[in-house]
Amino acid sequence: MDITEVKNEGLKRQLKVVVPAADLESRLSTRLADMAKNARIPGFRPGKVPVAHLRKLYGQQVMAEVLEEAVKDGVNKALMERDERPAYQPEIDLEGDQEAVNDIINGKADLAFTMTYEITPKVEVKDISGIELTRFKVKVPDEDIDEAVKSISDQFKDYEDKPEGAPAEKGDRVVISFVGRVDGEKFEGGSAEDVPLEIGSGQFIPGFEDQLIGAKAGEERIVKVTFPAEYGVEALAGKDAEFTVQVKSVETGIEPEINDAFAEKIGLKDLAELRDRVRAQAQAEMDNLSALQLKRDVLDALDAQYDFELPERLVDSEFEQIWHTLEHQMKDEGRTFEDEGTTEEEARKEYRDIAARRVRLGLVLGTIGEQAGITVSDEEMQQALIDKARQFPGQEKEVIDYYRKNPEALIELRGPLFEGKVIEHIVGKAKVTEKEVSREEIEKMLEEEDETPKKPKAKKKTAAKKDKAKKEAAGKDA
Repeated sequence: MDITEVKNEGLKRQLKVVVPAADLESRLSTRLADMAKNARIPGFRPGKVPVAHLRKLYGQQVMAEVLEEAVKDGVNKALMERDERPAYQPEIDLEGDQEAVNDIINGKADLAFTMTYEITPKVEVKDISGIELTRFKVKVPDEDIDEAVKSISDQFKDYEDKPEGAPAEKGDRVVISFVGRVDGEKFEGGSAEDVPLEIGSGQFIPGFEDQLIGAKAGEERIVKVTFPAEYGVEALAGKDAEFTVQVKSVETGIEPEINDAFAEKIGLKDLAELRDRVRAQAQAEMDNLSALQLKRDVLDALDAQYDFELPERLVDSEFEQIWHTLEHQMKDEGRTFEDEGTTEEEARKEYRDIAARRVRLGLVLGTIGEQAGITVSDEEMQQALIDKARQFPGQEKEVIDYYRKNPEALIELRGPLFEGKVIEHIVGKAKVTEKEVSREEIEKMLEEEDETPKKPKAKKKTAAKKDKAKKEAAGKDA
């Protein structure tokens, strides 16, 4: 096997690989000999079929398999000899036209192909002990706990009929039966009997509940609404509808007294346990926000430290994913680049910078994790798979089967786990100080550096905001 370098420019490589016809013939003969040991063909005893006969019957088919194997072996040998890691699967181009390919299959010519690829750049890991970070601590105030407990009690309040003739107000519950029509025709799912509805709960489509304010028990009302453009039922999306509503009763809520008895009613020991559970949940949410901000700060610190050439194909692929998401979101929102005070050309440049940042940080995190010996265990992958399946109630088995049958999907599941462990490793080595902030402050920080690509950035932004745009989406995945 002969390997010759054709191109070596930056990260780009192109090699020519030649596998002699004699080597191919040797591989073919070995395969046919192995086949002959177990071949069953009418007219011959099992294992006694002449190799020459098998060559006549299956020679071209087996040679095609030999060529595929030879190409794979050639690629692996070339990369191993050169000690190179391709950033993606090399592109293979067989030399010659169809006649030349036929000559190779028939054993009359050498197999010659070129392999084109970009190598993964070698990242020199810098000292991470000098990175300075702030871990924001968010303490949940008692008033937030009071509000959350009150919200829980609202879900368990009882109702009683209002005095005869009393009108429905916001916060009251009405029991209604209704028939809906679009273009004068009833539609599926548009009718129901004895439905309890708290006015102001947002349970029905916008505008429906407001038109029941002032209604009295026994009254019939015509409610006119328009289904949202993004309504889940395509046939109803954006359509005007009219509902004939019969108000069966008007009820007022009885606020439960928040005490130990209420806590026992919902299955807890006492009010103290209820408040402890609410506080733990609220604190966990705040800790998650703090961790997200810390992760973004880690990525920003790494981004400031590293600048190296990137494989163009990886950046192109990342950009296409971002751009695809952006186009769909803009289409759904009915927005244009002009609406955002920019142009498609400027937006493409900005989001390509974002794609480059993602790829660069991915390579940096991967190298840091590799050198630190960070791995994702089978148990962690199994738990991640279970967590993913739980997001689809009733379809858990299908989700698990899908991931187990698709290695690429499992890699996507592994990525966030690995990244999270590397971030933890960096934080453990860095200089971290703690600072207490309010919930409003941490939420504002995250909102200002929202890293999910939603829409192009406007021209009117200040230079500082433009810098932030370049960090877009890096926290979601590096």
